[in-house]
Parts: sequence; structure tokens; C-alpha cells
Amino acid sequence: MITSQQPSIPVRVTGIDQVTPSVKTFTLEHTEGIPLPCFSGGSHVVVTMKDAQGQVCHRNPYSLTSPPDDGRCYRISVRRDDAGRGGSLFMHERVGEGDFLDISAPVNLFPLNVLARRHVLIASGIGITPFLAQMHELRQRGVPYELHYQFRDDDGAPYRDAIAAREPTASFYESDQGEYLDPLAILRDQPLGTHVYVCGPAGLINDVSAAATKLGWPPRHVHSEAFTAPPVGEPFTVVCHRSEREIEVPGTASVLEALEGAGLEPACSCRGGACGECETRVLEGDIEHHDHFLSDDVKAANSRMMICVSRARTSRVVLDL
Repeated sequence: MITSQQPSIPVRVTGIDQVTPSVKTFTLEHTEGIPLPCFSGGSHVVVTMKDAQGQVCHRNPYSLTSPPDDGRCYRISVRRDDAGRGGSLFMHERVGEGDFLDISAPVNLFPLNVLARRHVLIASGIGITPFLAQMHELRQRGVPYELHYQFRDDDGAPYRDAIAAREPTASFYESDQGEYLDPLAILRDQPLGTHVYVCGPAGLINDVSAAATKLGWPPRHVHSEAFTAPPVGEPFTVVCHRSEREIEVPGTASVLEALEGAGLEPACSCRGGACGECETRVLEGDIEHHDHFLSDDVKAANSRMMICVSRARTSRVVLDL
């Protein structure tokens, strides 16, 4: 079980690159100069950010974009979100070269299938990030693959030029120019044994999944990743039934963050509603679901919630914690 209190890895920021006006890449090295753990393409780390008083103010997951077999450093890319809860702004405005951060060990919720004969990678915008490490891994293994990259404009296309230089067969689609990828056309004539991976907004994931279903693809050959940032909302109270505690959840914090701030150690991993690690039984209350993990039936029953992203619609919710 992964918890909030797992040992972290201390890193120093040794490089910052402005990839587009809204995206920065951060290079991280171990503070002791020792190699960082190797990882597999699709992995992410959780970055812990602390304020001037040393108190944790944000914990955000970011995909690792560096070569998985190079332990000298990690690279992550952060898209600035002025309307978000502040984690990306902290990274863009308050983190500089030479600063120190804590990160989790890499976790992979979006791995390549090692038995696949061919891989189709479909990304939108900042959703390109997990594929950067995966393409390196596929090149090293000599496995056939193709990339399809949808973006709105130059600002929404981090790494396009670098990808075009290295991947001459990659396909790019710029929506401001009226260009859109067609999941049916991409998937229709793929050979048996092909797996498809999609990372981007829910609409793209749904379109690719629908196309795969229409064409008769086995569900186990379709993979997706979509981290959701915890939304802001009205404050409410969480009653922890087993530990007999009541904890206030501010409008700008998730249930997970409020529990961590109160000294509890709930199980968690992705912090984005994708992995299922923080699934918690709901004993009382109405839930506003924002995850990509629970089924529609479970959500409708209000019997469980993902405490990393979902909130209460009622002023009080009782959880089996």
C-alpha cells in the first residue's frame, strides 16, 4: 500500500527550460549526487511543494519525460494553469534552479504492454508527456509504434519540433488550422496484436475508446491515462467513522489533502482520480464524483469515493476511515 508518508526522494532542480509560453520542463537530480531509480515509460512522480515556513502546500503528480534507463536525472513538464489550485503556479513562479524539492518514487499506472506487437500512441496537448519516455523505451526495444499528436496551436504543442526531428513518421493535428485526428481511421487497419494508448482530455479518451469498441478491439488492448486536478468547491466536514475524528475540508483542498494535514496517512498514489488506490467507502452523504476509476453504478449509489479528487455535495460526509 502506498501512503502519503512513504519515504520521499530529495532532489535539486538543476535545469529549467521554457518549452512553450505555458510549459516549463524541470530537470531534477538527487541531492546526494547518487543515481535516481530507473523507471518504465508512463511512470509519474508526485512532487511535494513547501511554503516559506516549510509546510506542505501542494502535492502534484507529473509524468516523467526523461529516458527511463538514465538515472542521472529526471525530467518533468508542468503546464501553467492560472485557474487551478496553485501547484502549477508554484512550480512556474517560485521554483528556480538550485532549489530543493521532495518527490515520490516513480509509479507506473500507464505502462506499455510488453506482449504487444505494435503500439499506437495518441496524445493531446500536455498529454504528450508520458509518451516521451515510452517512445524512448520502444526505440530501445525495437518495437513498431506510431504517434498521433493533437494540439490547438503552438503553445499547446510542447515538444512538437523535437518529436518531428526524431520521429519522421509522427502525425500532427493542429485544431486551429482545422486539423483533427480520426480515431476510426487510425485504428481501422491496425494488425492483430496492436495496443492503443491515449492521454489527454476525457473527450479524446472517450472518442478513442468508442472507435476501438466499434471496430471490435479487445478492451484489454485499449489503455488511457487522464489525471484530474482536484476541483475547488464548497467547504464541508468529513467524519472519520473508525478513527472517530471530524476534519474540515476547505474549498481549495481535497479530502485527501485535508486528511494529510490532520496527520492521517490514507492510501494514495496518482492523486488524480485514475488509479483507485484511495477508494474509500461512504457511509453517509452525497458525493460529487470527479474520478476516472469508479463505475457509473458505484457513483450513482454514492457508496464509494476517490478522496483525491471527489467532494461532498452535502455539508457533512461520513467515511469508513
